[in-house]
Amino acid sequence: MTRPLTRGHHPRFGNIVEILREADVTFGNMETNIFNARSFSGSPQAEHGGAYHGSVPELGPDLKAMGFNLVSYANNHTFEWGAEGMRETCRALDQNGIVYAGVGENLSQASAARFLETPRGRVALVSYASTFTPMSRACDPAGEASGRPGLNALRLRRDITVSQTMLDNLRQVREALPDYRPGHGDPEIVALAGARFRVGDQVGFSYRPDPKDVARILRGVRQGKQLADFCIVTNHGHEPGNWSQRSPDYVQDLARKMIDTGADAYIVHGPHQLRGIEIYKGRPIFYSLGNFIMDDLRTPVGADMYDGYDLDPRVSTDPDVTVSEMSKGYESDPGFSEPVFYESVVAVSRFQQNQLFELRLHAIELGHSKRFANRGVPSFASGNRARAILERLKKLSESLGTEVAIENEIGIIRV
Repeated sequence: MTRPLTRGHHPRFGNIVEILREADVTFGNMETNIFNARSFSGSPQAEHGGAYHGSVPELGPDLKAMGFNLVSYANNHTFEWGAEGMRETCRALDQNGIVYAGVGENLSQASAARFLETPRGRVALVSYASTFTPMSRACDPAGEASGRPGLNALRLRRDITVSQTMLDNLRQVREALPDYRPGHGDPEIVALAGARFRVGDQVGFSYRPDPKDVARILRGVRQGKQLADFCIVTNHGHEPGNWSQRSPDYVQDLARKMIDTGADAYIVHGPHQLRGIEIYKGRPIFYSLGNFIMDDLRTPVGADMYDGYDLDPRVSTDPDVTVSEMSKGYESDPGFSEPVFYESVVAVSRFQQNQLFELRLHAIELGHSKRFANRGVPSFASGNRARAILERLKKLSESLGTEVAIENEIGIIRV
């Protein structure tokens, strides 16, 4: 999101805003940085999370006007403009009374639950990211070394599973390289060119979360629930990739641990398309709610992005860079040219006594067929398109034991 949308000419967007404003708590993942480019003292970092995301200062009041009062800020774009960009964004959210979590001047601050006071109770938010740029990971002080500002990170160890024949071939390559040292490491693993390979049932990716990070995050969840009536836990993770409608192998077990520890809702964002919904112990687990706003009119764009798409900043424009990124994608992920990335839902959860009573899923579309300057702003889907979106989510949720009824173009989960 790059600009204030409630002020613009987006007639069908107002209907969605009405739903956002009606809720006691309106949560979203804020995947951008807020600063005034004319006076900003920071700079685009050498690492970016796929693009340099930046928004004008008017975005703070606009999020508040939409009804957002709780946002996560731990994601792969958090540190694209350095600590200065993170701090400017935090100030903008503070000034508009929007509670955020997932970042801080050190790891303890980034890991801490943050709290929203409402007339119906106190709400805690714990935010972390499993997809992040390496330099954005916060750390605590140690001895004379100071802490490091950044985000609350969940590190993952990724293995690539292959057949036995493939592993044998990879082992031959590894042993032929001049730096090979036999007898080191796990004999069941072949480490080659920064990747780890092991035998599996099918070719794919397998993840193991860092135990220390998990323990720290769970502690934050427990403390958040201890100090609040309701606790939301949220992770920004793209694994195994934006191409996948299925979650990585570690997520369900971890999501359930979050609920067991005190979370009343667990929300994943990052995959850029819908994944299934699970109801566990009367609480919702959203494995991905897809995109809500993809208003990518971002400017300025760092020079590294121009280089990445072989564009000359003296000739090409910032939108040329963004259009290239959106259409071409990256080496391991598609771009965002397909309609599936412009279709999602707004989930409205009703709770009674901290137990989910009903979940209503409003299908939205983000104007995939519109020109670049106009697409990315949501409106309610209708007719066949609404039903197709909800049918896809219904099918994805069935494997998780969740029944989604479709009534009057709205998905409904009753518990």
